[in-house]
Amino acid sequence: MLLFENPVLQRELLVNLRMHRAFALLFAYVALMGAVVWVAWPQAERVNFENTAEAKRLFDMFVLGQFVLVSMMAPSFAAGSITGEKERKTYEMLLASPLQPSAVLMGKLLTSLCYLGLLIFSSLPIVMICLPLGGVSFYEVLAAYFVLILAAGTFGMISTACSSYFQRTSASLAVSYLLILPLALMGVLLWEGLSGEMADIRLLLTCTLLPVGCAILWVTLFASVSARLLHPPDVGSEGKEVFDEEKEQEQAVGMVIQRDQFPDMLFAPARRNDLLADGTNPVFDKEMRSEIFSQGTLMLRLVIQVSMFLAIFLMGFFLFIFPKMAAWYVSYVILFNMLVGPVYAAGCVTSERERETLDLLLTTMLRSIDILWPKIVAGLRVSTVLTLFLAPPILLAGAMVSELQSNWPALLTYLLIILMTCLTTTTLATFWSVIFRKTSTSLAVSYLSIVILFAGPMAATFFTDTFFSRDVELRRTIEPLTITSPFSAAVSVPLYIDVTPSDSRNSPPAPRPIHWYFLGFYTVANLVLMGTMLQIFHYRWREAQN
Repeated sequence: MLLFENPVLQRELLVNLRMHRAFALLFAYVALMGAVVWVAWPQAERVNFENTAEAKRLFDMFVLGQFVLVSMMAPSFAAGSITGEKERKTYEMLLASPLQPSAVLMGKLLTSLCYLGLLIFSSLPIVMICLPLGGVSFYEVLAAYFVLILAAGTFGMISTACSSYFQRTSASLAVSYLLILPLALMGVLLWEGLSGEMADIRLLLTCTLLPVGCAILWVTLFASVSARLLHPPDVGSEGKEVFDEEKEQEQAVGMVIQRDQFPDMLFAPARRNDLLADGTNPVFDKEMRSEIFSQGTLMLRLVIQVSMFLAIFLMGFFLFIFPKMAAWYVSYVILFNMLVGPVYAAGCVTSERERETLDLLLTTMLRSIDILWPKIVAGLRVSTVLTLFLAPPILLAGAMVSELQSNWPALLTYLLIILMTCLTTTTLATFWSVIFRKTSTSLAVSYLSIVILFAGPMAATFFTDTFFSRDVELRRTIEPLTITSPFSAAVSVPLYIDVTPSDSRNSPPAPRPIHWYFLGFYTVANLVLMGTMLQIFHYRWREAQN
């Protein structure tokens, strides 16, 4: 019943593997991996097998690329495994079945990991093609795929555990990404740091310490989630709709959110106890005092505490010890907004459809713009406030670090890039929420589009510099694409370190001020997206009136 005759596992596998998107995703994954190898394959008529450095770089990039993809896809598969049952209101029925909680959890976990494992092993033939180039042994390939399987299992277990603690998939997904992010970064740094002459040590750690650590984490989380499913605190006569906030504040560990105090009122305002004033936009008032936190503030507290914990180390290293690398801390703030920004905007319209209230909303006396702009402002409010919690260290470093005291224009430009990133992630997620009918689809497409726009140009530039460093024309072709990446914009901001203020004023500007192009491009792009959403809403509003 736990594994071979598990009805949850059988049902989920049949449903998921028969969907068209399963085949489309598998094809896209293999095509992407194959295209990377085909483009990076040596173009010379005769391959020099004694020069194995290029083959090693290709193998490391291939493995790290898959590792990053696994860390990004594992939460998308597993973070909704249990919250999906809660949203469909089948959670209590599932727990009331004769299945043991461990069987339910095992079925959900394996369902999430089976397809991810299929994606990983589908790229194995492509990697085997690279073996004749030399420089990489068969045992290194086995160790790399062993690491990928352990990573998939670990990230899937973390995401499934988060799914058991939250009521909504969006909340589970955001917390899963924040917990997985430091683990993924640590894995990338260890793999790169133990390359070359230390490859034997890397192979030894892969076969000894890494499996033990992952096994301990799996057993701990599995036992904890099984115990939670055995005595679930969030079921019983739709009890999940009722929440005692005072009791949660008494039991909360660490940070406590006070809705009537600053700055908590910015993202979690107190509930209204009186009637609306005449002329007040009811959609705006409802969204600003929305029930995002009606299930408790656990998700919000975890997001703030995890992000601030990571920021302490990154702030000290990149802003105070090595101020020349201030752009790296800005990149962390941008990455944080990439993770949390879509969560609060991707369901602003699809949630109305799922509750079957969109048609009623469109038939009111409100104009389409009166419905749309409160949705955008509400999503932008939470994500921007959470992101700006990480921005004060930039200003603090400008006041305390002598090397940055003459670089206030650069620091203010960093803040502009962060604010534009917040606006862009919210606008994109809102746009896809208008287009699609389900929040899960809107959220997935939002993350995909943001990753392509923000990280795609950086990946293309890194790939070109690694394998086509002599191809000047190709680099010139790819360079204009970097204006869509806030990471490139942050790196392009000039910092004048170890020079006098007079020298900094006389210094020539950066050869390509990508940050100004970035700000201009997304100013236009966001206006276009907002105009398109307004036209869609206006069309549907007029159709609803007719």
